[in-house]
Amino acid sequence: MQKISAKVHTFRGSHYEYGIEQGRLLAQTHYMDNRNYEWIKRRPKFALDFQKTKALYMHFAPHIWEEVMGLQESLKLNDQDVLLNLAHYRISPRDSGCSVYVDGDIFIRNYDYHPNTYDGIYKLFQPDQGYAHIGPASRVTGRMDGMNEHGLVMAYNFMNRKQPSDGFTCFIIGRFILELCRTAEEARQLLLDLPHRGGFSYIVQDSDNHSFLAETSARGLAFRDANICTNHYESLTDENRRYLVDSKERLDILRTLDRPTRSELLELFTDRRHGLFVDNYKSWAGTIHTSAYDKRNLTAMIKLGENGSLHEFDFSRWIHGESMDQEAIHGYLGTDLKFTNADWQGKTKI
Repeated sequence: MQKISAKVHTFRGSHYEYGIEQGRLLAQTHYMDNRNYEWIKRRPKFALDFQKTKALYMHFAPHIWEEVMGLQESLKLNDQDVLLNLAHYRISPRDSGCSVYVDGDIFIRNYDYHPNTYDGIYKLFQPDQGYAHIGPASRVTGRMDGMNEHGLVMAYNFMNRKQPSDGFTCFIIGRFILELCRTAEEARQLLLDLPHRGGFSYIVQDSDNHSFLAETSARGLAFRDANICTNHYESLTDENRRYLVDSKERLDILRTLDRPTRSELLELFTDRRHGLFVDNYKSWAGTIHTSAYDKRNLTAMIKLGENGSLHEFDFSRWIHGESMDQEAIHGYLGTDLKFTNADWQGKTKI
């Protein structure tokens, strides 16, 4: 069991200056060294098109492209490394886990993945253009879950890696939803318009309790009403992977819930005895964090690993100008694998 930490990074201002600031902070860590090492074995066997990627960003989220350009300037990256590490177009994520539960009071999820891919940075961003949002970062510019200033909450779950097509990955789609959408209906329309790289489900809920689960793949998209989700399709069933035992077991646990309290949910998601918290880190499916969001008062909560503290953030007070004193969050993981921004990992197997 090792103690782990994630930095809390806050920023108000333009996307370009945000990119510059993030690059400055990343340069003080081994983040890019570790990402480059990861690409040694996983570099795509095709060319990434800078101008095509830029054109898509300019259509959907031009200000986030400015952030990417700020990062490129700050980190002194060439165009191909920018596309590999920061743009999240035509790049395929690895398999992962994750469990989500939503009701009228709380939105809670476990994020299950491999520690070597985890940024270890919790971000609060209030842009000059776009909606302020809070949540854990994924691949710097992406968000794996989060809540925005209007109480819109989002999380995504992995479904499959079958025959990916040209499109955006889950990391940046999550960010698009948080920064561009005020309501669930706006998020629904955005998901219909975006090109999708691979198979993920997105659960979205807004401040009026309107919600949906979107099952997406490179070949189709289906919306349905659901307040729980793990890692298999229930509408796009032809897209499912062969092995679904673990996903269905976790879904069965969630189906037993009957008007649970917040404390009951937190225990269920963070105590391994109940079956939702898992430690399959070397198999890309260990629980790294548990996020919870209360859209009524714009409160965000996160717990790293297990046996650590639940950290709570008053997002409402922050977006109205108050400073955030907390500099880091801490927890414990039952593995010796490190986060991406930790010490140089050299020949660590990832």
